Amino acid sequence: MESIYLLQIGLAVLIMSLVAQSLSRLFKMPVLIFLLAEGIIAGPEILGLLDPSLLGEGLTAIVSLCVAVIVFDGGLHIDVKSIRAIQKGVLRLVTLGVMITFVCATFLSYAIVGIPLEIAAVFGALVTATGPTVITPVVRQVRVSHKVSKTLELEGVLNDAACVILAALVFEVVVSQLSGFEVASFILYRALIGLSMGSLGGFLLSKFLSKAVISEQMVRFLTLTSVIAIFVISESLGAESGILAMAVFGIIMGTSDVPYKNALKEFKGDLVMMMLSLIFILLAAMLRFEDIFRIGLLGITVVFLLIFLVRPLSVFASMVGTAFNIREKLFISFVGPRGVVPASIATYFAIKLNGLNIEGGQELVGLVFLTVIITVLMTGSLSKYVAKFLGVIPMEILVVGGGEVGRILSERFEKRGENVVVVESSEENCQRLMKSGIRVVHGDAEDVNVLKKAGIENVKYVVASTDQDNTNLLVCQIVKTKFGFKQDQIIARVNNMENLHAFWDLDIRAMSPAMSTALFLDNMVGRPHMFSMCEVGEGGDILEVKVTNSKVAGKAIKELSLPESSLLLMVRRGDQSFIANGNLVLEFDDMVTVIGEGDAAKVVADLLGR
Repeated sequence: MESIYLLQIGLAVLIMSLVAQSLSRLFKMPVLIFLLAEGIIAGPEILGLLDPSLLGEGLTAIVSLCVAVIVFDGGLHIDVKSIRAIQKGVLRLVTLGVMITFVCATFLSYAIVGIPLEIAAVFGALVTATGPTVITPVVRQVRVSHKVSKTLELEGVLNDAACVILAALVFEVVVSQLSGFEVASFILYRALIGLSMGSLGGFLLSKFLSKAVISEQMVRFLTLTSVIAIFVISESLGAESGILAMAVFGIIMGTSDVPYKNALKEFKGDLVMMMLSLIFILLAAMLRFEDIFRIGLLGITVVFLLIFLVRPLSVFASMVGTAFNIREKLFISFVGPRGVVPASIATYFAIKLNGLNIEGGQELVGLVFLTVIITVLMTGSLSKYVAKFLGVIPMEILVVGGGEVGRILSERFEKRGENVVVVESSEENCQRLMKSGIRVVHGDAEDVNVLKKAGIENVKYVVASTDQDNTNLLVCQIVKTKFGFKQDQIIARVNNMENLHAFWDLDIRAMSPAMSTALFLDNMVGRPHMFSMCEVGEGGDILEVKVTNSKVAGKAIKELSLPESSLLLMVRRGDQSFIANGNLVLEFDDMVTVIGEGDAAKVVADLLGR
């Protein structure tokens, strides 16, 4: 009977997953919101079509396996070589940030809801996780800046592991009364097992795949088998160490240069979507309204304090001295959803607590589920609007050619906050770009599949900057004909001035470095002051900024407190353009061209677009 019921659940989940994905595309909202709603509706509290409790201990095994594959997949999408610039902030988030969240959540749940202190500590440990199961779909849909999205994804992968170990430790303290030395050995042992098994699995599999000649199908099968094997062995050696092993395993594979990595990611993506659907629907179906009502408004108060007080506190404290600006920190603070790890472990702990006749298990489940539901719904439904309000959705720019010009151009795009990816055929140039924190796709840009791999479908501008005019011309033609790019979305570098007309005849905006250099040098001879504004050098910027700050709109330029090393050149209003003299009054949505030395242009941009 149980086997038939398991098959029925599997079929129901697949159907509901298809419905949820269709609704997600229709309403342009994360699929997890609809999965949660479907699970609650199908559960015993409403329609009674699904009752996960009938699965018994099998539910724990199913959830554990699903979480293992999901965490591995999260790590698989992380390349440590390309995220060096954000490692400092992430490491603080999964150490200092986790501890701040743990202490604050424990205190708030104990003081406001009134649950026993030891149960409050278990709750505090569980809600330190900002799971990748929710964050990854959100950041891929919202498309925030690269460093923000990678920070959130890497944090989610790593602090899932930190949450599991911390929660297991607190739970053991509650039920077994561990001493001080036992607490330290508990953490160190499980951390060592997780790190060792994950590193071993990643090293062996990456080495084998790099040398062995096997089919793509065999690569997928071998990887999935390895994931399950490493997770089972790690859990057998030290309970609750498997999640950390999966995170490390996935990150090592994501950083390694192994064959069929893209095919592996696609396969894992399909598998993860199925597993996400399974666990979110099952866990949502386990929700009991009486557990939620028992903690009522006091529980909701705790959740909102976690969202608007504790999360920002942990983020801002962890990111002191990093390269993130205040808007990026605010967005990271808002995106802190709790996912399947807290919900599944809370359910498991509640069953154990009830078996040991320790009170507080139901309150724990209710508070954790309330936290998961509210944070997932808020993050999933409002992240896009919050990102737009804070201005952390940059342009997507594809640069073809990672030589000297492409590298400098990409670094400038990154510095001004745009999402940039470079397509480069030289392995040496790729390594140089990755060291600068630039995303790179190694391959021939004349290959449509390489362009797709670089994310051409989401790009707003394409810049062809190689030192080969034939390559630049062909790439421009491909993006126009195959991907429908318009004239103002394509820019090309022309190395030989004689080839300029070939680009212009095809309505491709192109410039010759030789001609431009000669033009500027010509005008600087005898007229140095006229062109001194172009000598901003490496430390300067010329930016175009939209006026969105209500404190600026309606004021004359001379009334603004602008840095001395900055200058407003031109104001574009609709189809009209104005010289930016001091008496000109700025209006909402004006496009202002700003030039400045050092960070002056950036300061002016923040003032106008705040």
